[in-house]
Amino acid sequence: MARNRKLLTPAAEQVMDQFKHEVAEELGLADKIARQGWGEMTTRECGRVGGTMVKKMVKMVQDHLDR
Repeated sequence: MARNRKLLTPAAEQVMDQFKHEVAEELGLADKIARQGWGEMTTRECGRVGGTMVKKMVKMVQDHLDR
């Protein structure tokens, strides 16, 4: 189920969208997304992208707090 979430700024939305595409690229899904679009991705594939994004964001915050 897609959620309609509004981020605080349009710039944040652009950054998160770019981040999503970078993670999809890392996972080898970029070609499929380019051919078929996000709407044709499986739940598992979308979950991998979202889960990887969360892991990377948590790591980034942990690294920042460790300074």
